[in-house]
Amino acid sequence: MPHLSRLTSLALAISLLIGAPLAQAEEPATPPAAATGGKAPLPLDDLRTFAEVMDRIKAAYVEPVSDKTLLENAIKGMLSNLDPHSAYLEPEAFLELQESTSGEFGGLGIEVGQEDGFLKVVSPIDDTPASKAGIEAGDLILKIDGKPTKGLSMMEAIEKMRGKPGEKIALTLVREGGQPFDVELTRAVIKVKSVKSQMLEPGYGYLRITQFQVNSGEEVGKALTKLRKDNGDKKLRGLVLDLRNNPGGVLQAAVEVTDHFLTKGLIVYTKGRIANSELRFSADPADASEAVPLVVLINGGSASASEIVAGALQDHKRGVLMGTDSFGKGSVQTVLPLANNRALKLTTALYFTPNGRSIQAQGIVPDIEVARAKVTREQDESYKEADLQGHLGNGNGGEDKPSVGKDKAKPSVQDDDFQLNQALNLLKGLSVTRGGD
Repeated sequence: MPHLSRLTSLALAISLLIGAPLAQAEEPATPPAAATGGKAPLPLDDLRTFAEVMDRIKAAYVEPVSDKTLLENAIKGMLSNLDPHSAYLEPEAFLELQESTSGEFGGLGIEVGQEDGFLKVVSPIDDTPASKAGIEAGDLILKIDGKPTKGLSMMEAIEKMRGKPGEKIALTLVREGGQPFDVELTRAVIKVKSVKSQMLEPGYGYLRITQFQVNSGEEVGKALTKLRKDNGDKKLRGLVLDLRNNPGGVLQAAVEVTDHFLTKGLIVYTKGRIANSELRFSADPADASEAVPLVVLINGGSASASEIVAGALQDHKRGVLMGTDSFGKGSVQTVLPLANNRALKLTTALYFTPNGRSIQAQGIVPDIEVARAKVTREQDESYKEADLQGHLGNGNGGEDKPSVGKDKAKPSVQDDDFQLNQALNLLKGLSVTRGGD
C-alpha cells in the first residue's frame, strides 16, 4: 500500500480531509475519460455562452479584469459548487497542503468545514492557539479580523487564518445559538504531534491520536510498545483509544492504525467512478495491541480517517465505541497536480466500513452514548474507623486504611474528563467480568 513522504508532480494524493488540508496518502489518478472509454463531445453551445459572458464582463465591468482572473474565478466556481471538499489550489494553497504533510505549519490550529455558507470549526488541534483560547468543535466563525466569512470559500478562509507566527488575528464566533463573541489569537508554528500516550492507572493505558499524519501508524506501534513497558513489561488490562476532535488526515495512516488492533479481515474500501478509486485494505496477522480490551472515544469532531478507524473496529467488534455521533465525512479527495504549481483537490470516491456502511452525512453511532459533562468532585470530609484514636487493629494483620490524605492524591487526566472516566470504568468492569488479573 502506498505511502506519502512528499507530493510531487508524479504522485497524486488521495486523502480524507476536512477543513484545512492535512497529510495525504498517495494514489495515482486516472483521467475520468479513461473510465468511460472515450471523451464526451464538447458542449459547444455552453462554451459559446461562457465565452460570451467572459467577453461581456471584460467589455462592460466597471473596472478592467484580466483574462487570467476571470478564468481562475471560473475554475474556482466550478469546484466550489460540487461539494464542500473539492477546491482549486493556487500555488500558495498547494504549497501549504504539501507543508502540512509534515505536521508543521503556521496558523491557529483549527480544522474547519462549511455549513450553510458559514465557516464551522470541526475541531481545534491539541496544544495550539485555538485550543488554548477555548475554541470548540461546532463553533461558527462569523468574522476574521472584522470581515464576514459568509461567501468565502473554505480555502480563502484558511488562507486568511494562516500567516506568520507572532501575528495577531481576531475571530468572531458564535456557539450553539448564543451571542457572538470575539477571540484574539496569536499565530504560531503549529507542530502537531499526532500520537500521545500515558498510563491512566496500573494496567490501563491511554492512547490519543490528534490527527492522522503519514507516520501516525508507526507512532501508534511505538506507543503501544511503550505502554507495555510502562506497565512493567506486562500486557495491559485495558486501553482507551481517544479519537475525539480528530479531523482526519491520511487514509494510509488510518489503515495502519486500525491494523495494529486487528489480525484479519477488511479494514475499509472505497468506490468511485475512475478505476483506481476502487481500493480495498485488509489487516495482516500481526497484533501490536495483544488483543487488549479496547474502548474507543469519538465525538462530533471525529471525522474522516477517524471514522474509518472507529467504523472498522466497531464492525469487527474489536472494541466498544463510546461518546457521541461522529462528524459524518465519508468522501475521499484526490489531489491532482496541474501546471504552474497549481492543483485540484477533487472528491473522487466514497469509503465504506467492512460491513458496507457509508457514513457520509450520517456518522458513526457509538455503542454507548456518553455526552460531554463537567466533572465536579466533593471533598471527602468523612472519617473512618482507622482515623479514630485508639482504634483496634485488623485481626488478620491487614494494614490500616485511614481517610486522611486521600484527597491529596496526584490528579489524573481522567479526573476532569467525564467521557474518559466512563471509558476507564467500563474497562475495569470488563476486566472484572473476564477475570482479569
